[in-house]
Amino acid sequence: MIASFYVCRKGTRSLWKPFLQTASFPLLLTFQGLSHILLPMHAMLGLIRSVRPRQWSKNLILFAGLIFSQSLLDAHLALTAVLGFLLFCLASGAIYLLNDVIDLEQDRRHPFKMHRAIASGQVGAGSAVGVAVAIALAAIGLGLWLDRGFGCVLLGYIALMILYSAWLKRVVILDVLTIAIGFVLRAVAGGVVIHVEISSWLLICTVLLALFLGLGKRRHELVLLENSAGDHRQILKEYSPYLLDQMIAVVTASMVVAYALYTMSAETVAKFGTKNLEFTIPFVLYGIFRYLYLIHQKKAGGSPERVLLSDRPLFFDILLWAAAVGIILYLK
Repeated sequence: MIASFYVCRKGTRSLWKPFLQTASFPLLLTFQGLSHILLPMHAMLGLIRSVRPRQWSKNLILFAGLIFSQSLLDAHLALTAVLGFLLFCLASGAIYLLNDVIDLEQDRRHPFKMHRAIASGQVGAGSAVGVAVAIALAAIGLGLWLDRGFGCVLLGYIALMILYSAWLKRVVILDVLTIAIGFVLRAVAGGVVIHVEISSWLLICTVLLALFLGLGKRRHELVLLENSAGDHRQILKEYSPYLLDQMIAVVTASMVVAYALYTMSAETVAKFGTKNLEFTIPFVLYGIFRYLYLIHQKKAGGSPERVLLSDRPLFFDILLWAAAVGIILYLK
């Protein structure tokens, strides 16, 4: 992969060559730390599982700024966005490790999470904390080197997620709002790193989508664990399926209206020079309805990224939406 960086045009090469030189030192420290902390292969494999590579798909929202600024075909900006994405993946992995350490006892009582590497004892809590700190510091350092504004957003994201793991996830309503703000920070970071402005409409749609997924996850946990839900996650005692259904209904309606208004707003039409984005609304409607069907009829929603990738109708709907957006914005 590193070799591919050098086949790009001169401007792009000038970005990546000093980055690789600068990045080598903190990354070397990180990997040296890993080799001392987690020598056994089974522990290393557990560590890889604990940083949740599957959930890194949440960081794809960083590319919203690149796509909707019609800069996707600019190799320099595209590679910069990819680097920002990778750094957020590092940061996310560090947060997942810390969260698993904080939730160690609760996870051991959960029917599925008890098999996680840290909860099962495959990875020691002390080792997990050490690796998490090393990864987080490497991500912050590289983020500040890449772009000071981006690095500050990344630092804010890490601080917010640590606060969430330590306290905010135990505060009713603020728990799901914090998750939503985390998604907004990802979207903002994607714009900051390539120096483009993110539409306010797009940020509103992002926070509503994150709330929709977060509330669906809370509902799944509540239904799955039933009377023992509060033993696993204290905050679940503050919710009920009826309350969550009401909140999901409000968020769903707001999300559809916000996206429709975004596609038809004068600002959007003037920016892209077309009204055709409104033709992507049916894909959004189907995706929302399909996800609601999976939550209520198939008892899914506990792992949104798994649902999005494993349910074929929903996956193909997302692909069709992405294809339609690409055609409308880039093949006018």
